[in-house]
Amino acid sequence: MLRLGSQPLDTPAELSPVETDGAPGRPPTVLVVDDDRAVRDVLCAVLKEEGYPVRQASGADAALQLLRGDDLPLVLCDMKMPERDGLWLLEEVLRRHPHAAVVMLTGYGDTESAVDCLKRGAADYLLKPPRITELVRAIERAWSKSKLTSARARYHQGLARRVRERTAELTAALAGVAQSYSNTLVALVNALDAREHETSDHSQRVVRYTLAIARRMGICGQELEDIGRGALLHDIGKIGVPDSILLKPGPLTHAEWVEMRRHPEVGSRILEEIEFLRPAAEIVLAHQERWDGGGYPRRLRGEAIPLGARIFAIGDTLDAMTSDRPYRKAATFAQARLEISRCGGTQFDPRCVEAFRKIPDEELEALRQENAA
Repeated sequence: MLRLGSQPLDTPAELSPVETDGAPGRPPTVLVVDDDRAVRDVLCAVLKEEGYPVRQASGADAALQLLRGDDLPLVLCDMKMPERDGLWLLEEVLRRHPHAAVVMLTGYGDTESAVDCLKRGAADYLLKPPRITELVRAIERAWSKSKLTSARARYHQGLARRVRERTAELTAALAGVAQSYSNTLVALVNALDAREHETSDHSQRVVRYTLAIARRMGICGQELEDIGRGALLHDIGKIGVPDSILLKPGPLTHAEWVEMRRHPEVGSRILEEIEFLRPAAEIVLAHQERWDGGGYPRRLRGEAIPLGARIFAIGDTLDAMTSDRPYRKAATFAQARLEISRCGGTQFDPRCVEAFRKIPDEELEALRQENAA
């Protein structure tokens, strides 16, 4: 007759294929793993007497076979077994089922073994032979902790999923708002271009030239996008310039010229009110500056001028030179290239000029003919 602690037991356990998910109102199934059949039978008998459905396995490999398909295993495992020991099984069970409850049994009485088991993820550690009360309490504690940990993990997973869903929804909504802003501003820019009859589609062409130069300089991502927006909206400030000045066929008076030169500041203030366009606002503000400091409105010099504005200056000049005007015919790209190169170091940033010079005429012509985005 075998004994468990000080209490005699001689009834072998009956095995049953009961689920291990611990359905409400039913205790979880305990898988008892020990290479000693007599020990397994005693442990199973005790647990069954306490109301726990049981299964048993003689070793680690057999245990893993039985645990296939289990969502939340509850395992009572001997530490010392031939071939694969209990520590190996402990780690393998937790690898496959991170929230499993594993209670280790050992005949070793040293603290080091207990600490090792707990460090590796065991829910509890009992010396053989355990008392019935100790065994049952250990099983109850392990199962309660396992259910709580699993429920918490499911909650966090659900919360994380919901956060991702809401983030995607908000991102889409914000993208829609940004697109609506962009569409409105593009329509406004097109209207401004149409207002100045001789520069129809000017802003769209300047965007394409500016982006081509920026890409040659290795600019990409958000910076490239901001430069494109700045180029598109560079003349947005002209919305405040009266037609009598903007469309005047003859030379401007000093007062009219002062009014015209205000459009970079007006445009910048408009864009600064819209958060996603603020990076573009600095390009709008500086798009009439010159490398040598002779521009306006702040007379910035050299690298004090935002890079996007320095690149834009070349794209803007290129379009102006290669477009027909009432007082002159359009220059060729070759002619424009020579003039822009000549002005490198005075009107334009030499580094930007060098990038521009690498773009072949055929590519520039294709950009000119491309339909407005």
